[in-house]
Amino acid sequence: MILQPVRSIVDRVPAERFTLGWQALAWTAAYLLQPDGPDAGKAWKYTPEQVRMLLRWYEIDEAGRFSYRRGVIRRLKGWGKDPFAASLMAIELMGPCRFGGRDAEGLPVAVEHPAPWIQTAAVAKDQTRNTMTLFPGMLSPAAVDEYGIDPGKEIIYTRAGGRLEAVTSNPRSLEGGRPSLVVANETHHWLHSNEGIEMMSAIRRNARKSRDGAARVLEITNGHLPGEGSVAEASHDAIANAGTIKGVYYDSVEAPFVTRTNADGDVEVTPLADMTDDEIRASVVAARCDAVWLDVEGILDEARDPTTSEGVVRRFYFNQIFRAERANWFAPGVWMAKTDTERAFAPGDSVVIALDGSYNGDSTGLIICSTGDHPHVDVLDCWEAPDDDEEWQVNILDVEETVRKACALYEVAEIVCDPYRWQHSMAVWSDEGLTVVDYPQSAARMTPATQHLERLVKARDVDSLSHSGDGRLARHVDNAVAVEDSRGRRIRKVNKWSRLHIDLAVATIMAVDRAVRIVDTAPNIW
Repeated sequence: MILQPVRSIVDRVPAERFTLGWQALAWTAAYLLQPDGPDAGKAWKYTPEQVRMLLRWYEIDEAGRFSYRRGVIRRLKGWGKDPFAASLMAIELMGPCRFGGRDAEGLPVAVEHPAPWIQTAAVAKDQTRNTMTLFPGMLSPAAVDEYGIDPGKEIIYTRAGGRLEAVTSNPRSLEGGRPSLVVANETHHWLHSNEGIEMMSAIRRNARKSRDGAARVLEITNGHLPGEGSVAEASHDAIANAGTIKGVYYDSVEAPFVTRTNADGDVEVTPLADMTDDEIRASVVAARCDAVWLDVEGILDEARDPTTSEGVVRRFYFNQIFRAERANWFAPGVWMAKTDTERAFAPGDSVVIALDGSYNGDSTGLIICSTGDHPHVDVLDCWEAPDDDEEWQVNILDVEETVRKACALYEVAEIVCDPYRWQHSMAVWSDEGLTVVDYPQSAARMTPATQHLERLVKARDVDSLSHSGDGRLARHVDNAVAVEDSRGRRIRKVNKWSRLHIDLAVATIMAVDRAVRIVDTAPNIW
């Protein structure tokens, strides 16, 4: 069973009076060429999908300010992210890209940037080369002539003083610059270990210093590896958690997961090895959208090659967020299928609060869960150690006060907590008259509780369990590794040194285990 492609943004085009994109499109048709492929040397032409994206990227408000200060374009490998980004860089370097007032009919007039400084950034020089090598074949003789540029140089200058350059991973050297556009290439590779996180922080700080507020950052990326902590993952998780973020344009189309019903009647994701050739073809076609030049049969052969991992196929050719390199607790899509954004907690509701965490070096999470037979789960709060701060410690007073405020708002039946490291806080809450329950995380206790939650999540009954869709909880669930012994299945981290947090997942197991044991006498708000 294959559903429609999943699109991460609303598919719309701004009205003509609210975008500079139409003038930018006309400029590219006059000055740019197709750099490669069977149409190399012909006039540049966007696909309909790319036209929509360009019009959105250059969307403005009534005052002429850009709607988006940064953006993310996530597409499968071979879609054409580099040529598309290169065309935007050319527009910013030479073309009409800034608001210059309105004409007699009230339509926006686009003008050239007075001092453009364009950067294509990556954590490795080879990644910036993907974009920079396109320019010699992309700029028409008319563009070279009129703007006085040498497209073969490592740094490209225009006669009017514009500048285009490639930069790589050195956050200190980037600090203080004032580029007008930065294209961040392959941000699924931008990690703490290669200074990618620090590099993006410096780039975004620089963009905010622009006098007109129009300097922007655009990420182009494939599907990231969940739990790796990349820049692409941070952008994705922020959008997944918030739905939309003001000033952020996130555009991604991914193939839906193919599902099947197993012998127990539960719906699960079909492994790549069990997908039919037609299902693989359909997944590629769904993710590629207008990129009809992609060789679907060649990708099918690659997917069937035993040396190609399932994670590579799904992330790079289906554009899915997927990790198959280890034993995930739940198959992709299973946890998020239980999302119910309509349910919400109301003052006075009967709930259980569960806490799991450490004082330092890891994370601490608080989960709230409704009591009764159909539990609903949400994140009360979460504190996570930054990867670059080994001295980090959770603010215990913040944790205690968060619980205290929740107890004032809801009818908290229990505060569930593993006493290890949290005995003092448990004593504080108990002294204040709150009901605190010891929940030692022994295998004998956690194994049946874990299996109980698994049954609720995998059950076909949509009311068996639901959650808010919080991106932090989804990430912790995805980070969890399922292990099995003579007692049964439970979860753990990849290893005890891993920075992939799972505390919210553990707290969810605890909260649900206790919540379903309590008869909810409060009114049923659902």
